[in-house]
Amino acid sequence: MARTLTTILAALLLSLAMLTVNVHQRQKTQYLEGVRGEKAGDFMVALTGYESAIRMYLPFSSRVEASATRIWALGEAAERRGDIDQALAAYRSLRSAFYGTRWLQQPGADWISRCDKKIAALVLLRKKDINHE
Repeated sequence: MARTLTTILAALLLSLAMLTVNVHQRQKTQYLEGVRGEKAGDFMVALTGYESAIRMYLPFSSRVEASATRIWALGEAAERRGDIDQALAAYRSLRSAFYGTRWLQQPGADWISRCDKKIAALVLLRKKDINHE
């Protein structure tokens, strides 16, 4: 009986370790895809890569925070260029990525709050631009 429980526990731990390694590798791949897209000047590839890396959430993974920071920077760069639609896409993507993850508590709650404020301001700005055209 004890041997059976030990075998089951070992199998569970091995499965958990394999799952963690798999998610870590996929997260790394997506993060690097975001970096490549950003270097190539391809906004959508960068955004999609970074967002996917966040969605492959692992607690304490530095790539989650790095991806969020890069998406935020993409949004701010779009704002500086006056591209409200691209900025909105970045902030909405960042917010969505964190809403799409689950853990013991909501990951990225601070990022979600920051994105909500940016989105609200940009939507108002876009409405003003549309009304003046």
